[in-house]
Amino acid sequence: MNKVLRYAAAILLAGLGLLLGAPAASAAPDSPIALEVAGDGGRNVNVLFTWKKDGRPVTNIVAATLFATAPDGRTFGPIPLKSAPEGQNLYNAAEPLPAGEWKVTVTATEPSEARKSATVKAQDIVLPAAAAPASNMALTERAQEGSSDLPLKIGVIAVAAVAAMAIMFVFVRRRNVSG
Repeated sequence: MNKVLRYAAAILLAGLGLLLGAPAASAAPDSPIALEVAGDGGRNVNVLFTWKKDGRPVTNIVAATLFATAPDGRTFGPIPLKSAPEGQNLYNAAEPLPAGEWKVTVTATEPSEARKSATVKAQDIVLPAAAAPASNMALTERAQEGSSDLPLKIGVIAVAAVAAMAIMFVFVRRRNVSG
């Protein structure tokens, strides 16, 4: 019986491996890629690479550059794109854009050639002003309020732990007596 289960598990795992491995082989490196170009809300540009055929993320290494033109004639780039830590198929410009509105063109050469343009507004991110720190008196009052119910919390946890051990003891004893 044990041998049959091992064979069934091996066949199941092999089939699962073939099933999961098959889509990765379906997108050949020479198939076309799609680019999504968007600003990140600050001064950088995010570029998402997917396979046109099935929309899956491009996990191959991507070679691409960014070139930007402002309405007033200023230019920026070409700047290489680098892999972003947030995702496999997400890339960012190696340098942030200067503030302003830009027509950004991304050109990819690997794993296949592709080009996409988009208008991006680059701006410095302004964080809201931090709230004034609470006074020491207010912090002391909050600490005292929170500590007043601490013994109750510890008591509830202790009762739950004792009840769990008692239930476990009953089950183990029952299994030993009947087995």
